[in-house]
Amino acid sequence: MRVAFVVNEIQTEKSSYTTTRLAFEAHARGHEAWYIAAEDLLYDIDESVRAHAYRAPAPRYEDLKSYLAAIKGENAQRERIQVDQLDVLMLRNDPSIDAIERPWAQTIGLQFGQAAARRGVLVLNDPDGLAKALNKLYFQFFPAEVRPKALITRQPDDIKNFVREHRQVVLKPLQGSGGASVFLVQNEDVPNLNQMIEAVSRDGYVVAQEYLPAAAGGDVRLFLMNGSPFVHEGRHAAFRRIGAEGDLRSNIHAGGHIERAEITADMLRIAELVRPKLVHDGMFLVGLDIAGDKLLEINVFSPGGLNSAQSLENVNFGARLVDELESKVSRHRAYGKTLPNVTLATL
Repeated sequence: MRVAFVVNEIQTEKSSYTTTRLAFEAHARGHEAWYIAAEDLLYDIDESVRAHAYRAPAPRYEDLKSYLAAIKGENAQRERIQVDQLDVLMLRNDPSIDAIERPWAQTIGLQFGQAAARRGVLVLNDPDGLAKALNKLYFQFFPAEVRPKALITRQPDDIKNFVREHRQVVLKPLQGSGGASVFLVQNEDVPNLNQMIEAVSRDGYVVAQEYLPAAAGGDVRLFLMNGSPFVHEGRHAAFRRIGAEGDLRSNIHAGGHIERAEITADMLRIAELVRPKLVHDGMFLVGLDIAGDKLLEINVFSPGGLNSAQSLENVNFGARLVDELESKVSRHRAYGKTLPNVTLATL
């Protein structure tokens, strides 16, 4: 199997990333596993899709750190590959990271992914589906019963009215990740509301969302594969994130920590309610962030944390994902690459 992972920038990748885990597992099985930075894709004169890609030179590596170091190192195998001839192209770049400083890179993975899919490459998640999810407005197309009440606007007066109607409100950018520019507005914060709105709206639209008291205890990242809860050897790929004291953000790189998650009936009910649209949109691997009986976010671009789930549950979720990629490639070949990408993505 020939598989490539599109990332924002190779040098900013970390051994703790889910992408590293997937590439490492594929490489360990003898598959060709390539890294492609957003800037290294190209549409050639013969109308083929190509890329300047990087691959670890040795057949095996002891751990994720040594594997990723080999990808980044001077001895990495660098080739101008034909993306059209890959079996799988995984879009693991996060558009929100590039939205401000590298706007040219924001959608380039999607666009090249669409071109590769038209040429018979299995692209995950489906690039047409991802194009619908470029910001948090995508979240509003899921059933209202699983979502907190929310307002999306750039008008300060609209936000102020929403704050008056709700005792506690979370403000965050429509496009963003990692807990950047996220504020919890309470009654005593109203005098500073203008400054908060200005900070969040600096780069675009603002999401004003009702605060969920259940989020005070952190949230649960629950992975879905093929639209269903990701379960391997009887264990769910999931973990609970607890925010730093006094910080509503539970993101790990925002100071939070993790612990094992207890999967509840509410979480499984939410997963079942969002399943139809995720399958319809070809979302192979998804991360749901859940607090109580509500969703906080749906992560379809490069959902992370699989290594965290793996360490807590002592189950090799990465290997199971590679199993699934191999199965999809076998089905794709059996049907002469005639199955639509969006169908095969969650089949």
